Amino acid sequence: MKPEKQLFFIALLPPEEVQQAANEIKHHFAEVYNSRAALKSPPHITLQPPFEWQLENLSILSQHLAEFVQNHASIPMILDGFAAFKPRVIYINVLKTPELLTIQKNLMNSLESSLEIIHIPSKNRPFSPHLTVAYKDLTKANFYQAWPEFAARPLRFEFIIPKLTLLIHQGKKWEIYQEFLFMDN
Repeated sequence: MKPEKQLFFIALLPPEEVQQAANEIKHHFAEVYNSRAALKSPPHITLQPPFEWQLENLSILSQHLAEFVQNHASIPMILDGFAAFKPRVIYINVLKTPELLTIQKNLMNSLESSLEIIHIPSKNRPFSPHLTVAYKDLTKANFYQAWPEFAARPLRFEFIIPKLTLLIHQGKKWEIYQEFLFMDN
């Protein structure tokens, strides 16, 4: 019998008030532009894109992440306005702070060297942190209708993220599986 694998990804989740604001925007896209895909996960900034992992080896992954966070401090985060990957994705713009760039690079390197978790596309392009509010099922026509509304829309949040989050795919949506506090918490 083959060992059972599950999809996971690793992200930074903003505080509750920011999640509420992002979810309101996601619901707006669902209602006005018929784009619901972003509602299938909590608002987040992806550090390690989805990967398969054997459920029987989850303790190895958890232990690795627990050790990883002990070498990293909480992450200051600034969300500033909206941006897009035209013509299908609209997101809240995440500023590329040195701390964010460092943790993403360190995490991907650590996962690759220790656990052989590799996301080839991410290795071949620069990290572009973002918090997605509409994608996948956002049609090109709806993108071009929505983008003028959001391109100039003001939005700014500054906060500290105290933990790394491992999310698991549960059939139809992503859920928090485990959280790991950074060393200064």
